[in-house]
Amino acid sequence: MGGVTTTTTTSTTGDRAERRPKQDRSRATRRRLLEAAVSCLAEHGWAGSTVTVVAERAGVSRGAAQHHFPTREDLFTAAVEYVAEERSTALRALFPQGAADDRRAVISALVDLYTGPLFRAALHLWVAASNEEQLRPRVTELEARVGRETHRIAVELLGADESKPGVRETVQGLLDMARGLGLANLLTDDHARRERVVEQWAVLLDEVLL
Repeated sequence: MGGVTTTTTTSTTGDRAERRPKQDRSRATRRRLLEAAVSCLAEHGWAGSTVTVVAERAGVSRGAAQHHFPTREDLFTAAVEYVAEERSTALRALFPQGAADDRRAVISALVDLYTGPLFRAALHLWVAASNEEQLRPRVTELEARVGRETHRIAVELLGADESKPGVRETVQGLLDMARGLGLANLLTDDHARRERVVEQWAVLLDEVLL
C-alpha cells in the first residue's frame, strides 16, 4: 500500500514539475508576441503588421502565434492593452508613496506615456479601427478602459480631490494635453516646448489642487 502511494505522489509531483516549464514557456512566447506586435504597429502601421510578420519578429511559428491569438484583432488589441498595463505599473512604481509635493514630475511622467512607441502603436490601431468594423468595438472598449485607468493613476499620484468643483475636469484636461503633445511628437521632437508646457501645467495644477 505504502509503495503505491509513494509512486502516485512522485508521479503527480513530476507531472506538476513538467507542466510548470511548459507554462513558463507559454507565457514567455505570449509576451514575445505582444511586444513584437506593438513594435510592428509602431514601425509599420496596421497595413504592414500581419500575424506572420509579428511571429517572425517574435521568433515563433505562425501556428504558435495563432494558438495564443486566433485572430489578428485578438493579437493587436491584446498587445496594446498589455503594454498599457506595463506602463501603468511602471508609472506607479516611479512614485510608490505618491507625489503630490512634486506635481511637475508626475506631469512629466504622464506626458512621457504619450510620446513613446506605445502611443504610436495605439494610434495606428485607432486609425485602423475607424475603417475596420470588426476591430472598432474592441478598440473603443480598450481605449475607454485604458483611459479610465490612466485617469485614476493621475488622480492618485497628483493627490487630487475630485469632490472639489473643476478638479476632475482639470485632471482630464491634463491628460488631453499630454495626448496632444504625443500627437505633435509624431512629426517632430519638440522637447524644449514640451518642457515649457509641463512647467505651466505644474503651476496651474498647484493652484487648482490646493
